[in-house]
Amino acid sequence: MSVDSVLARIDSDLPDAIERLKELLRIPSISTDPAFADHCQTAADWLVADLQSIGIDASKRQTPGHPMVVGHIDGDGPHVLFYGHYDVQPVDPLELWDNNPFDPQVEDTPKGKVIRGRGTSDDKGQLMTFVEACRAWKQEHGTLPCKITFIFEGEEESGSPSLVPFMQENAAELKSDVALICDTGLFESKTPAIITQLRGLLGEDFTITGPDKDLHSGMFGGLAMNPIRVLTKILAGLHDDNGAVTLPGFYDDVPELSDDIRAQWQSLNFDHETFLGDVGLKTPAGEVDRTPLEQVWSRPTCDVNGIWGGYTGDGFKTVLPSQASAKLSFRLVGQQDPDKIREAFRHYLESNLPDGFTVDYRSEKGAPASQMSTDHPAFEAARVALSDEWGTPAAFAGCGGSIPIAGYFKDILGTDAMLIGFGKDDDQIHSPNEKYDVESFHKGMRSWARVLDAMTKG
Repeated sequence: MSVDSVLARIDSDLPDAIERLKELLRIPSISTDPAFADHCQTAADWLVADLQSIGIDASKRQTPGHPMVVGHIDGDGPHVLFYGHYDVQPVDPLELWDNNPFDPQVEDTPKGKVIRGRGTSDDKGQLMTFVEACRAWKQEHGTLPCKITFIFEGEEESGSPSLVPFMQENAAELKSDVALICDTGLFESKTPAIITQLRGLLGEDFTITGPDKDLHSGMFGGLAMNPIRVLTKILAGLHDDNGAVTLPGFYDDVPELSDDIRAQWQSLNFDHETFLGDVGLKTPAGEVDRTPLEQVWSRPTCDVNGIWGGYTGDGFKTVLPSQASAKLSFRLVGQQDPDKIREAFRHYLESNLPDGFTVDYRSEKGAPASQMSTDHPAFEAARVALSDEWGTPAAFAGCGGSIPIAGYFKDILGTDAMLIGFGKDDDQIHSPNEKYDVESFHKGMRSWARVLDAMTKG
């Protein structure tokens, strides 16, 4: 089966594809607000009907929350699982939108045409790039190039509470050779990338208590130990002068980059000065012997996300507070164990408390990092296909954030995931006036057609 005719079909059908996307975008499927529950059902129904229209055996599966959409179609070659989500973020503050967020429009901008509306980039537009690629394959060849399973969820923006139980209960049905996730973007808005490593996350929320009440600083200052002084000393000790985290054993399970990945990252010519300058900063704060991209993609971190204690209102209240609190987050990589890191941090904290001080914790379970094996032939096939479409070498990239779904595929289904997306840095996801470039939508469809073709021939 020739991919050229599929690409030509995608080109000619672009206006109709945009109209189909706009139909889906008009459904206000906000998962976090119970008032929009019926709209989430409507969005699921729309996707079921659309998949069925191209010959996919699709159905809506109810969960304790919003429904899943699952579809199957047989074919030769590898078995691919494609994941996306149809739920969207709330639109508040509504007054900051230039137009109705659920009345999508194609707009001309200085950088080209964009589709404006809630969910255009996150994730309905990205989801539909794959569906439209499949539609074009079916129209041109009467079949698809491989066996495909579709799973679309409606709770990604509200923490995916139903996803893990659903995957566990339906693991046999969902198991595949490789999973595809379209919920990421182009590197620096221009270079195609396959995300192959995601940092995990561990949070610690705690309060240190010293004296049993706030104390008058004139009567007790100098003699009584101030909990804020204790807290800030503990927090300051978490990093050395070279930006490294000081917890014993913190780096034990952190792998080094392969020479091939390091070379790919260097070829991206990441401009960290501009990256930091855009937010008013100048100097990298991570480990001084690591490149900026390593610092944000493949190295673990420890950051203070919030700190409070004592009187913070107008004027002064001269007290030594009874308590001081902080919230910390650790971004984890490689084989770092969240429980092991938590234990090391708590041992460090408690060993630095003065006599008579206590600590209370309010923390949730952490999530380990996800590392995909690029040895699977589908990864290189996809990288070459993306390079061909975008006219620039695609890279196996990292991601500083956490995308739990990739880890779920590995842990529950035993399937490595490729994260390929076409969003741009200025898409304003989760914000007013969200948009998705028409180029991203168009070339995203073409990219998936090429990826499916390459994986089938690999």
